[in-house]
Amino acid sequence: MAKSAFLFPGQGAQVVGMGKGLYDELPAARVLFDRACELLDFDLKSICFEGPAEALEATDVSQPAIFVASLAALEDLKAREPDVVASCSGAAGLSLGEYTALVFAGALDFAAGLKIVRRRGQEMQAAAVANPSGMLSVLGLDEPAIDELCKRVSSHGNLWKANLLGPGNIVVSGDKAGIAAAEAIALELGAGRVVPLAVAGAFHSPLMKPADAHLAEVLAHAKIEPTRIPVYSNVDAAPHGDPESIREKLAAQVTRRVLWEDSMRRMLADGYDTFYEIGPGRVLTGLLKRIDRKTPCTNAAAR
Repeated sequence: MAKSAFLFPGQGAQVVGMGKGLYDELPAARVLFDRACELLDFDLKSICFEGPAEALEATDVSQPAIFVASLAALEDLKAREPDVVASCSGAAGLSLGEYTALVFAGALDFAAGLKIVRRRGQEMQAAAVANPSGMLSVLGLDEPAIDELCKRVSSHGNLWKANLLGPGNIVVSGDKAGIAAAEAIALELGAGRVVPLAVAGAFHSPLMKPADAHLAEVLAHAKIEPTRIPVYSNVDAAPHGDPESIREKLAAQVTRRVLWEDSMRRMLADGYDTFYEIGPGRVLTGLLKRIDRKTPCTNAAAR
């Protein structure tokens, strides 16, 4: 019997124009974007639909923007294929996307989720400003080689594994000196390519402190319900649904590495054989193909 799961994208999936078609054509999507503009202190619709790209890419803007656009795409899928949504029995989200997954799973309502995501973006942006830093996508090295990379870079600066996305696809975070030294050393170790990411700082690393503590305070006061389906955590790649566990893992997620490949392998082992990527971009579809080429993943776009 088929067992399906929904995957929700994280920061980096944003693109100017996302959600505009849904807003124009689907009343439920229009409600989400209009409500977001009421709840936030900026015009989310204008930035999503018209840009400029520089504004949309700011951490404290892109995170709520992707969150809303992904939920709008979910409403579109509900309208087109309600049985697909009703039969979904598990979910996961890449970093920020875990919040979208938790809204879908019933742990958070839209307004609470949006406010937390906005605050998360603000705290991560502040930590990035306080600690000038960045991230690099290193392609073609396995995890032991990345460990060696971090070790060799340590004589220049700090570097940490941040996102373990799939075979030969690992993102590292570091301070400015560490990032500056990392590319040449990675290529020496046999990396096929090293790509700087357009992010504000070293996400999922110790340099994001004290954003984790500030977010923990916000989560402590948020109304969180038990999930109606399992949501797989970035922190330990395990399903969780208890409110206190959700609070703990979401706060830890800010400074801890994202175990995306492990999450996907755990979901496959748990019997999920059909996936849907809900939201802007097709990054998660591509990652799943590298992990298990035979497993189908359908994109429900934030068009």
